[in-house]
Amino acid sequence: MNFEIPRKVQEFGKDIQENQLRYHTKRVKVSKEFTFDSAHHLHCYEGKCKSLHGHTYKLQIIMVGSPDHRGLVIDFSDMKRIAKERVIDLLDHKYLNEVLPPMNTTAENMIVWIYEQLKEGLEQEGWSPRVLLDEVRLWETPTSYAIATRELMEAE
Repeated sequence: MNFEIPRKVQEFGKDIQENQLRYHTKRVKVSKEFTFDSAHHLHCYEGKCKSLHGHTYKLQIIMVGSPDHRGLVIDFSDMKRIAKERVIDLLDHKYLNEVLPPMNTTAENMIVWIYEQLKEGLEQEGWSPRVLLDEVRLWETPTSYAIATRELMEAE
């Protein structure tokens, strides 16, 4: 295997111009994943989840949009900040039955609440309509998850 060392670092304004930063205007999906740990129990349910227990949840958020003049749909750090402020920090190491609005804390209920929080965050920060929340997935276990998509949320 042959490794090459770059002879020169590309310089903005000399080797690449601002109008070259965006390669295309196609819509692209970008995704960010998170984990958080929470406890909960379910009401009106006969099974193990009736008792207080915990999960390591995995959350995936997918946004869609056309790249800006730099070639970015949305910076991954902005996705992270919005998700942490609006969802993760509120739910991590918490008793979900206490911190979520009154609801049975099923993955199906939680995913809609999470979608609403993220969508509102994008709107309040002025990202939409250029950047839209396209899909949110919440894994309760490594093999079980719920999905909320823009298509499903706007179908009502």
